[in-house]
Amino acid sequence: MESKNIDITKSSGERVKFSLDKLRASLKRTGAGETTVSQIIDKVRDELYQGISTKEIYNRAFALLKKKQRYYASKYKLKKAIYELGPTGFPFERFIGAVLKYSGYDIEIGKILQGKCVTHEIDVVAHKGNETAIIECKFHGEQGIKCNVKVPLYINSRYEDVKAYWNTNLKNDTKLTNGWVVTNTRFTEDAMQYSKCCGLNLLSWDYPEDNALKDRIDRLGLYPITVSTLLSAREKQFLLSRNVVLCRELLHDKFYLDHLGVSETRKDKILDEIAQLCNL
Repeated sequence: MESKNIDITKSSGERVKFSLDKLRASLKRTGAGETTVSQIIDKVRDELYQGISTKEIYNRAFALLKKKQRYYASKYKLKKAIYELGPTGFPFERFIGAVLKYSGYDIEIGKILQGKCVTHEIDVVAHKGNETAIIECKFHGEQGIKCNVKVPLYINSRYEDVKAYWNTNLKNDTKLTNGWVVTNTRFTEDAMQYSKCCGLNLLSWDYPEDNALKDRIDRLGLYPITVSTLLSAREKQFLLSRNVVLCRELLHDKFYLDHLGVSETRKDKILDEIAQLCNL
């Protein structure tokens, strides 16, 4: 059976046609060579059947990449790794803050700001030059959930209230110029249309094109600690509880691995995987 005639089942339950191009693109993003990518595609294609879930396809490709090179597999599991930052949204807020910090912003997490009408707790406040932006993070622990238009409607009204006070307060030496909504899932068409109309910035896993969350992470090498294929779930949660959210942070805070009782041999493997992943 031709692979183009195979229907696959997404996490939302929706059935779509299998796309060889999409699989190839996601494999190439890991940095794996053309030969490796082609070999994996051939093996995955041979195991396709009608109604196969995207999860099964992912698991197979992930296992094959892991055999070739662990850090390819780490890059491949980026989307899943961001879900693993849960169950609360706080590590995701810190993760987004870190991405902005490495993009040249001064950041504050969980800041209470006065609006014209009421006060607001803002997930991330980011300053660069004489401009300030406020960022609200919408974390979902399950795939298939989209941010609908209610989210940007609500966030934009908060942004406008904070802006009305901020830009008339003489104590502030920056102008509040941008409001953002960042999610680890996707936005509905209505949410994107409304945000474009009112000037609210959206950032999701795959939006905007070529500058989405996945693109920024790959470009900056800012992988969450949860991408590691060598750390256990318990170890990852321990590190997150100590505010180690990025892989590159662990390279500076290696002593946490000693706290976890990690052997020297395994410690070297973990740090080597992370250094390769972050190009450090």
